[in-house]
Amino acid sequence: MHYPSFFTQVPPVKLYDPLSEFLGAFEQGKLEISYLDCVKLAGHSCPTVAGAYLMAQQGLAALYNNELPQRGFVKVEMRDDKTHGVTGVICNVVSFIVGASDSSGFKGIQGKFPRNDLNAYDISMDAEVKLTRLDTMQSVTLSYDPSSIPADEKMMPLMKKNLQGIASQEEKQLFQNVWQKRVAEILLSTDKLITIIKD
Repeated sequence: MHYPSFFTQVPPVKLYDPLSEFLGAFEQGKLEISYLDCVKLAGHSCPTVAGAYLMAQQGLAALYNNELPQRGFVKVEMRDDKTHGVTGVICNVVSFIVGASDSSGFKGIQGKFPRNDLNAYDISMDAEVKLTRLDTMQSVTLSYDPSSIPADEKMMPLMKKNLQGIASQEEKQLFQNVWQKRVAEILLSTDKLITIIKD
């Protein structure tokens, strides 16, 4: 399996998963979720997936400070409807990381470790995403703006030619390179792309 090297340069999200510990999936319930894991979930690497990863990573850090975030104990709320734009993609990535699901999710074992009913849409807020700890009910709201890292001017013409099926092999490769170059810059940027507000 080959993929851009920057996928593994992005710091992973470290978590404690009580359900995984209970069922012996991960020793002491400790696990890491990487950007590569999220690319596998989404099926692609793009600025949206990168932004969702950063919002989850930084949102959990703000909620838990020096503690290890508890997977399955965070509710994910979205400002927009699930069919609006990339809202569903963002929620899928964030929810995967924090261990949240909608009503179809895992119902738990004798009242413990449920993952269902932890997603909500159409929630009134100024930000895009809200994460809430279920143990303390503390929350953070998050917004993502990658505009400080513009796309290469060659990207859109190359995308058009690729979509039309008229791109050469060199143009196909160049498009992929400039596309992933921007994603890498977003994920490894020192710019403040995520706005976090703690309640």
